[in-house]
Amino acid sequence: MRRADLDELLAAMLSTHPGISDLLFTTGRPCQVESFGVLHVVDIDPPLGKLTRYQTERIALNIIGPDRRLLRELVVRGACDCSYQLGDYARFRVNVFRQRGNLSIVMRKMQEEMPSLESLELQPIFKEMCRERTGLILVTGATGSGKTTTLTAMLNEINEAQPVHIVTLEDPIEFIHQHKRATFNQRELGSDFESYPSGLRSALRQAPKVILVGEMRDRATVEIALTAAETGHLVLSTIHTINAGQSIGRILGLFDRTEEQQLRVRLSELLRWVVSQRLAPKVGGGRVLINEIMGSSLSTRETIAHGEDDARSFYEIIEAQATFGWTTFDQSLQHAFEAGVITDETANLYATNKSRITRFIDDVKKNKGLLDEKPTGLRLDTDAAAAPGHSPEPPPLPAHGLRLK
Repeated sequence: MRRADLDELLAAMLSTHPGISDLLFTTGRPCQVESFGVLHVVDIDPPLGKLTRYQTERIALNIIGPDRRLLRELVVRGACDCSYQLGDYARFRVNVFRQRGNLSIVMRKMQEEMPSLESLELQPIFKEMCRERTGLILVTGATGSGKTTTLTAMLNEINEAQPVHIVTLEDPIEFIHQHKRATFNQRELGSDFESYPSGLRSALRQAPKVILVGEMRDRATVEIALTAAETGHLVLSTIHTINAGQSIGRILGLFDRTEEQQLRVRLSELLRWVVSQRLAPKVGGGRVLINEIMGSSLSTRETIAHGEDDARSFYEIIEAQATFGWTTFDQSLQHAFEAGVITDETANLYATNKSRITRFIDDVKKNKGLLDEKPTGLRLDTDAAAAPGHSPEPPPLPAHGLRLK
């Protein structure tokens, strides 16, 4: 397979379904696309059928090209990350990896337009996040939950509002930022810097006000990111965790137990916001963003420093701060269900506290007159009923043992 043949194949796959986010190539399976979170086998002409080992290898090598670093990573680590440009049609973030002796490829289609807070319909509280000057902001979630897109929208907001120097460390670069009020220097792992720790060390000497770190992968990256936040920088990054509590636990888990208390104190002082994201199926097709947002307050700082217990949890703290723009996943699900964006099944599936969500859904349905009244099993005893106009005699009073003289 030549590069031109690969481009023709990719273009054909992208035209098969709306809302395609990923292209998948796996030995023993036909070509597949993920559309709105669901995998589909693509019907292309001429049909390829199930991919052979040779075909997946040729696709992988065409994507990697002559880059020796990527080939070395694939051989040594078993996987490599890169980007791929399909002419003016699309750009992809690619992961090539080994499985059972064969190569597989997942190509994430990058958005063509620069996202903004408004286009993503993010809450107003995100503008407040973008006005932070120092500290650490984390956007967390599973792979494909839109973390990079959210961070890009936040950087775009800073770019439009603040005359600052922004340095990004990405793997790979997904969105190209134009210079507006801010000055952007975007660096790509592999071609511009060797590793996140080395890139971060260099960034501290490049006089930025804002630093984007593509991912908090290891202890060294976290350590330097915290140092950057302590020295007056605003650091934005991602972690593959599902909520605020787990994000803090993941960071603590990268260090020794003897360092935990000191690290807790540092995090409590530096952590400004944790945004956790999930994409849920939307009524009528597509997906909707469901998020949890936790900011910094006396309660959160104390809980980070001393840990959660029966008397305090991040869930309860976030829930109590709803008037300030914070939100739990359950509150986000409630708003989406009340607006008719998601179904009750989806709300229950993605809920943290399922019993609370169930009660909320029942109340909403009851107010809208949609709740079915189920029979209670009680019935009226009508055996004593007489013909029309006849009133049954009342039952006799119980004897009380008294009599008149």
